[in-house]
Amino acid sequence: MCGRISMEAMLKDIVREFGVDSKQARELQSNYNIKPTEGLYVITKDVINVASWGMIAPWSKSNSEALKSQSKAINARSETVHEKPTFKKAFRRSRCLVPATGYYEWATELGDYKPRQPIYISRDDGKIMAFAGIHDRWISPEGESRDSVSIITREAVGDLAKFHSRMPMFLPRERWSKWLDTDLQDVDTIRNLFEDFQPDANLQFWPVADLVNSIRNNGPELIAPVTVVPETLF
Repeated sequence: MCGRISMEAMLKDIVREFGVDSKQARELQSNYNIKPTEGLYVITKDVINVASWGMIAPWSKSNSEALKSQSKAINARSETVHEKPTFKKAFRRSRCLVPATGYYEWATELGDYKPRQPIYISRDDGKIMAFAGIHDRWISPEGESRDSVSIITREAVGDLAKFHSRMPMFLPRERWSKWLDTDLQDVDTIRNLFEDFQPDANLQFWPVADLVNSIRNNGPELIAPVTVVPETLF
C-alpha cells in the first residue's frame, strides 16, 4: 500500500496550510514520483522537518542494515503498529503528519481496472493531504543522525476499497493536536483516534499511465488522467 507519493507543493505552501515553523527544514524539490528511502516532509508539534521514508529499525548496526530495514517499514498497519518492535516506541512517543499532494496505488482487487493499473489519489478540494505517521532518529556507527518515517495505513473503505484493500490513515483535522501531543502516551487513547470518522472524506482518484512504474520518470504527466477499458470476466 502507498509505495509512491507526489509532492508538488512548495515548503511555503505547507507552512501556510499547517501553520508550522520551517526553520529546521530544508527545501525539497517538487517530486511527482517519491520512492521509499527518499525525503518526505514531517510535521511534528508546530515544526516541519525532513525524514527518510521507511522507518530504520532501532537495532540496526550498520548503514547497510539501516537501509535494508527501511524497505520493510515504509508503512505501518494501524491494527498492529502499537505492537511491532520497529514501530511501538515511536507510536507512543513520536507521532507526526506527512504532507503530500497525492499518492499512487496499484489495483489489486476485483473492479473496473486491470491488475496493477496505477491509480492516483488526491483531495477533491485542492488542499494538501496529511498522512498519519510515526518517526524516529537513528544514530549510525559513525555518529551521524538519520531521521526516518513510516506512514500508518488502515483497511480501505468506500470506492477506494474497489481497487485496493489498504489506504493511508487520514485523521480529521480536529484530532491532529492530540495525535502530535508527545505527552499523550497511553496506547489505548492513541488508538482511539483511529475510530469513528469517515476515513475517505474529500478524496478523489483516477487511473494514470504506467509512467509512474519507473523511478526515472518524474513530472506532471504522471498524474494526468487516462482512459482505461474496464476489465470483464468474459
